[in-house]
Amino acid sequence: MVENGKRTTFVLVEKRHLLIGITGGSGSGKTSFIQELKKTYSKKEVCIISQDDYYLPRDQQQIDRQGIANFDRPKSIDKKAFHQDILRLLHGEPVQRLEYTFNNDLQEARTLEFLPAPVIIVEGLFVLHFTKIRKLLDLSIFLHAKDNLKVIRRIRRDQVERNYPLDDVLYRYQHHVLPTFEKFIKPYIDDCDVIINNNRKFDVGLDVIRRYIRHWLDDGHLHPDSQPNDNT
Repeated sequence: MVENGKRTTFVLVEKRHLLIGITGGSGSGKTSFIQELKKTYSKKEVCIISQDDYYLPRDQQQIDRQGIANFDRPKSIDKKAFHQDILRLLHGEPVQRLEYTFNNDLQEARTLEFLPAPVIIVEGLFVLHFTKIRKLLDLSIFLHAKDNLKVIRRIRRDQVERNYPLDDVLYRYQHHVLPTFEKFIKPYIDDCDVIINNNRKFDVGLDVIRRYIRHWLDDGHLHPDSQPNDNT
């Protein structure tokens, strides 16, 4: 191309990664959806990184009027570190991160390692609210469920996995979780590429996403040294 007497050469850069963002309200089924999705691919095909491992320490969380730390705010997340680690993966660099145990004294934190892969999935409440991350996404997915189902799932999860008492779970849901969903999550539902209803099950939506990822990998984006059957 010649412009203003100067020749300009455009070099086509191959798209090396497919970056997928998965979001939805607390209790919508994001974790279960991702666990099922994870079973389909090897670590050389798909890397999954969660916003949950980027919570700031408890002493940096905002305290509400009742003296309860609010972990359900965008500012409760170290979004700079989250964004930087996603960029590292996109540039082919591995990432290590200490697991966040949600202040559960019964659980010992592990060192997590995320390896770069052709498909990178980022999940969390605020992956669309964080502008720098949203702009990187090639595909956005919203897990949706009725409010009554979400609160039941939240109770089960927080009592069993995070050792939270029931009164604490219900208080947080009413005063932290619901306001956050209405303000920072729900507004992005109309901008998502795919909305998956999870009131009963997400099998059909899961199959659609599986096929989309497989088609992308089979279309020449999978490194020849990768071993699709290696699920270790």
